[in-house]
Amino acid sequence: MASLTDKKVAIITAASQGMGAACASLLATRGYQVVLMARSETTLQLAKALGGKGMQGSVTDAADLARLVDLAMTSYGRVDAVVNSTGHAASGELLALSDDAWHAALDLLLLNVVRMSRLVTPIFERQGGGAMVNISTYGAKEPTPGYPISSAIRAALSSFTKLYATRYAAQGIRMNNVLPGFIDTFPVDEATCAMIPMARAGRVEEIAETVAFLLSSGSGYITGQDILVEGGLARGI
Repeated sequence: MASLTDKKVAIITAASQGMGAACASLLATRGYQVVLMARSETTLQLAKALGGKGMQGSVTDAADLARLVDLAMTSYGRVDAVVNSTGHAASGELLALSDDAWHAALDLLLLNVVRMSRLVTPIFERQGGGAMVNISTYGAKEPTPGYPISSAIRAALSSFTKLYATRYAAQGIRMNNVLPGFIDTFPVDEATCAMIPMARAGRVEEIAETVAFLLSSGSGYITGQDILVEGGLARGI
């Protein structure tokens, strides 16, 4: 399919609020045509405001992901960038979490990226390149007992990202992860802030700026990496 726009096209999931919406807004200001998906109809309003396209759907539904990529291709004829943003997995005591909770998180946090990769990689190959950024969590590097499912499955996402990056790097196709710490999408209490060397929560705009950099030509030699954006919270080397 011939390109229907001279602009780069970015797909962003979970884009109705928080980090996803911040990424969509920033990328639109950087000259991207944005194609957004979220379960909330708010994403339709945001897409319209940003001059892009939007649809309601879930990252856990393979058919919705396929419809999203099809929306981008029929609307603009190309996909240059993907931001895989998601919701949150169930939390709780390590061995008290059910099999259903683990399986649901697998769809939400890992298979969403695997399925999106299957859909857009052939497009990237035809176009001669492309970039994906997955919004993960610092727990992928430093597992936190309060979020065992997220920590474990997002560590698996880091492994998938490294495998994907190695496989497709020579074709100019890149994938990286952004690992936020405590971000202002939710209230962060004083005790938590006291644990963070920067003594504050991160801002969604700071996540969006990191994502935009990782999608840009300025990061053209960066792939397969986990980029911590957590105010110095993680202590590991």
